[in-house]
Amino acid sequence: MSFFTSLSGMRNAETDLRVISNNIANAETAGFKKSNAQFSDLVATGGASDPRTTPGIGAAVSAISQDFGLGQLEQTGRVLDIAINGDGFIATADGISGDITFTRNGNLQLIATGELQDANGNFVQAFPVDATGAATSAVPANVVVPTINAAGSALSSISIDARGIVGATYSDGTNEPVAQIALASFAATGGLRPIGQSKWEATADSGAPEYGEPGIGNFGQVLSGSLERSNVDLAEEMVSLLTAQRNFQANARAIDTATAISQTVLNLQR
Repeated sequence: MSFFTSLSGMRNAETDLRVISNNIANAETAGFKKSNAQFSDLVATGGASDPRTTPGIGAAVSAISQDFGLGQLEQTGRVLDIAINGDGFIATADGISGDITFTRNGNLQLIATGELQDANGNFVQAFPVDATGAATSAVPANVVVPTINAAGSALSSISIDARGIVGATYSDGTNEPVAQIALASFAATGGLRPIGQSKWEATADSGAPEYGEPGIGNFGQVLSGSLERSNVDLAEEMVSLLTAQRNFQANARAIDTATAISQTVLNLQR
């Protein structure tokens, strides 16, 4: 039984190493959130067993939890780079399927048709606004910046303020609010499913997204000209890496010891 107990420990150490390695690999990925492996013990017991002599039979992975703590906000100076100072996610829609996903990576781009996209070509979701910048609907939609205003002047630049208002400036000097970036929050953020590219999708565990305006309630403010870095602490991960390695080596040594004891017993029986 000691073989299987130590083998479960080695498997768990390997899982821990995989999680830590993934964290380290994404230390420079904008908007990435690190994960932590959680373990629970296994016990061989029955209704008639003596609780004072119940042996353990190893451990198993109980959960791989995500840490949604805020990463360092780095200034880039680029207008279409935005970071969320607080809770909330940027909602994006797939251009083909229309599926909504959520990200903390605010590296945005404006395409020739005037639509605002993330770095992967998904459309940023925002509330429509009136001439004063007040939201006119609680249902977000794709951001479309008019490339020519009503006077026939061409778009010269855009801006995004702390309230998430996307403003368009035209060659005749006029400035018009176009949309307000919608932020999404969840009842249980830990239930979000990571799908790669610093994106998550909602699940039954996370609950449905609740959309709101930046800077109101639990929704953080939008910082233009900044990006949120990964919240991975390399020094902490290196310590965890050494700990996981020693756990693996200790379990391997336990198997060697159990093998030696078994061999001794077999030799005595001859």
